[in-house]
Amino acid sequence: MLSEKMEKALNAQVNAEFWSAYLYLSMSVDFAAKGMKGVANWFAIQFQEEQAHAQIFMNYVLSRGGKVTLAPIEAVPTTWDSPLAAFEATLAHEQKVTALINDLCHLAEAEKDFATANKLIWFVNEQVEEEETAQGIIDSLKMVDDSKMGLYMIDKELAARTYVAPAELTA
Repeated sequence: MLSEKMEKALNAQVNAEFWSAYLYLSMSVDFAAKGMKGVANWFAIQFQEEQAHAQIFMNYVLSRGGKVTLAPIEAVPTTWDSPLAAFEATLAHEQKVTALINDLCHLAEAEKDFATANKLIWFVNEQVEEEETAQGIIDSLKMVDDSKMGLYMIDKELAARTYVAPAELTA
């Protein structure tokens, strides 16, 4: 059973995950409108991943006898000057999410909630991957600088990304 404090914190994380999904959906439609289908695709897949993360948290809360309480999602930005600006915003956002996950880990430890601490390990590892991926794309975008051909190649590469539901969602 979850403590009241842990349940409240996990519900806050559900909201944060949905906010993240909404942010990436906003990025996707912004770049789709700008004709960058690959960048739009990458963010559309990220939108799906964040929804899955929220679902994993909700499933977990329910499995521990808790109540999922959905809260309103705050507004997100709607436009970015360039793919580089969007991916820099992505990295900064993922670093914020990492801090939120770390806070949950600290709370689980303080509450002596070892089941939740164990569940959070998947998210800790996921955040390492999220930050590494964003940084890699930023590095690639910086390498091509203002090269239209380079941006075209990166856009094509990002178009190849496909969604794979996390195993944790079906566990």
